[in-house]
Formats: sequence, structure tokens, C-alpha cells
Amino acid sequence: MFDTMTTTKIVGGVCGTFLIYLMSKWAAEELYHVGSDGHGEEHASAYVIEVAEGGAEPEEEVPFEEIFAAADAGAGERVFGKCKACHKLDGTNATGPHLDGVVNRAIGSVDGFGYSGALQQVGDSWSPENLNAFLADPRGTASGTTMSFNGLPKVEDRANVIAYIQSIGG
Repeated sequence: MFDTMTTTKIVGGVCGTFLIYLMSKWAAEELYHVGSDGHGEEHASAYVIEVAEGGAEPEEEVPFEEIFAAADAGAGERVFGKCKACHKLDGTNATGPHLDGVVNRAIGSVDGFGYSGALQQVGDSWSPENLNAFLADPRGTASGTTMSFNGLPKVEDRANVIAYIQSIGG
């Protein structure tokens, strides 16, 4: 079935195909390649977008204490909906420890819950400031934590949920 001539033709066809592929790739690079110097000396932009030199002035950052003082526990109850999947407020543990009475409670102090140990990086107690930092970026604040939540990017949401949890007591 396969003699030497047929095998030679097949190998030659495969090599020819690769040769055509490489040559077309080389030709395309030569046609469409932009070197490190751009399009040469005569290159001019089609249009220029003018931007103010100073740009927008950065907003003054409001201290968390002021934001927390104005926090709305009712809005925090809605934000807490993101936490309900893993945390409860009735004194029972779920995937995460219960959060009733968490504000100003010692970190890692819920009996019967197996903490990862990474939370000691946050501080000694769950003060509103420590909760704010942790809720902004849990894995960045306590690297190695088993909490898979990405965090709450808005400081107002964090303040509201902390106010809500604090209003529940424990």
C-alpha cells in the first residue's frame, strides 16, 4: 500500500505546508510590523487629546470615624445580605462564626469555631476600624484567611454594615 515514493510525497507535502506557513508568517510580519521607532520620523498623530496639566484634584479622604458616625444601620441590613450566606446573627455558627456581638469582641474568640489563625494579623479585637480594614479586603488584610469573600469596596457600605451588626448586639 505505502511504498517509498508515496511516503516521500507525504513527507514532502507536510514539509511544503510548513514552509508555506512560515513564509506567509514572515511576509505578514514584514508588511504589518511596527518597529520600536514607530512609523518613522514623519509620523504624526491623527488627532491629539488635550488634557489639563494638573488633572482633577484628589478628593480629601474623610476619616472612617466620621463616616461611621453617620452610618445607617437600615442600609447596613441590606448590605448584610451579602454576609448571610456564611454568617448568622443568632449565636450559631455556620460556614463562618456568628457575628452578633462581634463589634469590639476579641478576634478569634467564638467558642466552637475553628479559625484559620490568619486573623491575628488584623489586631486584638474587632474594633470598627479593624472591621473596616478587614471588610475592605479580607485576604489582603489577613493573608491566609479561609474567608473567600472579596470584600466591600465602598467605605459607606462597610460603615453601614458595621453599624447594623453593632445595633443587633449579642
